[in-house]
Amino acid sequence: MKILVINAGSSSLKYQLYDMSDESVLASGRVERIGMDSSIVTHEPVGALEVRDVSEILDHVSAVKRVIDLLTHKEYGVVTSMSEIEAVGHRIVHGGEVFKNSALVTMEVKKEIKRLFDLAPLHNPAHLMGITAVENVLPGVPQAVVFDTAFHQTMPDTSYLYPIPTVLYRRHGVRRYGFHGTSHAYVSDKAARVLNKPLESLKMITCHIGNGASCTAIKDGKSIDTSMGMTPLEGLMMGTRSGDIDPAIVPFVMNKEELTLNEASSMLNKHSGMLAISGLSSDMREVTDAMNEGDKNAKLAFDMYVYRVKKYIGAYAAAMNGLDVLVFTAGVGENSVVLRKAVMEGLTFLGLELDEKRNAARSKEARQISTDRSKVKALVVPTNEELLIARDTYALVNEAQ
Repeated sequence: MKILVINAGSSSLKYQLYDMSDESVLASGRVERIGMDSSIVTHEPVGALEVRDVSEILDHVSAVKRVIDLLTHKEYGVVTSMSEIEAVGHRIVHGGEVFKNSALVTMEVKKEIKRLFDLAPLHNPAHLMGITAVENVLPGVPQAVVFDTAFHQTMPDTSYLYPIPTVLYRRHGVRRYGFHGTSHAYVSDKAARVLNKPLESLKMITCHIGNGASCTAIKDGKSIDTSMGMTPLEGLMMGTRSGDIDPAIVPFVMNKEELTLNEASSMLNKHSGMLAISGLSSDMREVTDAMNEGDKNAKLAFDMYVYRVKKYIGAYAAAMNGLDVLVFTAGVGENSVVLRKAVMEGLTFLGLELDEKRNAARSKEARQISTDRSKVKALVVPTNEELLIARDTYALVNEAQ
């Protein structure tokens, strides 16, 4: 079975085509600047040259049509006809409390995704447009939706409820949902396989550290707490997001600076984090380069970032009454040797011992970076959210047949 995985944004669409007989990627790509006459299309067939062009793509239906044209193209396509694409899987950011697992797309599922627009106004509407576009271009092809929030639906109420009037939870769904769930699910399972131990027997903390970042406490194979909250703003210091701050700061600054709600939200989401402290960049590579050249603000940004990661790891180790495995993943977690070293050197009390040679080695494969005698095992596991979406889609479609 060949499965197309789609991640639709408001003005973009990313895709990968999988052959599930061996879980290989046949092609991947993206459509950017949807809605403009200068949309950028990038198509990358495996084993062939990248195809890139600029053309007018005014909506998501046109974007999906363009993707199908590329996948079936005689010269640089990877399938002979669109009939070879037997299912489509979609990444959906927010599933609320209804979706505890992935699901096949039905009218009821689409209605629920739409009902959740208020909780993810930047993401869920775009995801629904992607689903609708596929219905237009590939009528009758089964579709599945995989939710970032679903993995965290195992959290107990002590973790997901906020200490505010409970009427806000009952009326408006104000609670912790967590995000990056597909990544945390994938890397935790992969880490257990690398260690050759049952996931259900481990106390694990997974650190998805990219421009957006979150830590998750996984006990007995289930998420029991995660750092992102009702929105992706809570938790760790990130590239441009503040992470945890005193909530009273918001009305105080709004009053002093005469900010609107939108301006305050923009400040916390787009102009804070490493960008704000370093005064330089939200990119960890640029910050560490500047730090190594003696930039004090870059050094402060790096130290603050590391400190907050360590705080969450310590808190989650306490929440689980122990720790067996620590996992680093995502762009920064997979690639920043210096960040991993700084985090682990501050966690020796847990029994973590870094193997510097393993940590410095470059590899695209999952690997251990702690010493063999380390009480807690530390791993780098490249995430693959698209493959998890493809797997869930494959399982759902087969189950329905």
